[in-house]
Amino acid sequence: MSSVERIRLTYAFDAYCGWCYGFEPALHGFAAVNADRIELRVLSGGLFTGSRALPVSAYPHIPGANGRITELTGVTFGDGYLAALADGRVVMDSADAAVGLVALRNQPGADALDAAAAMQRAWYVEGRSLSDVEVYRDLAAELGLDAGAVADAYASPTARAEAEADFLRVRRLGVDAYPTLVLHTAHGTDRLGGPVSSAEALTQALDQHLAAATST
Repeated sequence: MSSVERIRLTYAFDAYCGWCYGFEPALHGFAAVNADRIELRVLSGGLFTGSRALPVSAYPHIPGANGRITELTGVTFGDGYLAALADGRVVMDSADAAVGLVALRNQPGADALDAAAAMQRAWYVEGRSLSDVEVYRDLAAELGLDAGAVADAYASPTARAEAEADFLRVRRLGVDAYPTLVLHTAHGTDRLGGPVSSAEALTQALDQHLAAATST
């Protein structure tokens, strides 16, 4: 399938969204299996911004939600994250995290989905703040990117403006919950799967959409 014929998808996520962390393995599997026929854009939604950008201790429901996420998706949360959760002082600022995604994904050779997954591991496994530029230096090295360029991009007003634009794009898609995988069609958009969908279920949903589109 040529790039012109690729099916366009948008993944709306938030780096501080536990359900997005749970969904990531399935999405990665789906993206890998369908790499020859999809074009996947990754956008940050801005879950914890403005007055909601607070220390993790301000959200007492999180430990219970994490248990449910593990139960339904099989992901586990790392000791570093559990220590940060118990300490309670890390501020979950989705605006900073969105800038970090922009800084990573805009580098030559970067894969936005890999960058998003690496950011979530930094928080949900290691318990590292996604407002720390050193996190992005380390992730750049992990992803084979230029750490200095990533750090410079993270500090730039241009990257922050692009992150704000991501939030607007997500809102214009009508997305208000994460994770959401949006399928772009000739007639608008459809949502593909849900937070606990498997890679196989996502592929099946995509196949069904294509079959329906072909029959009309």
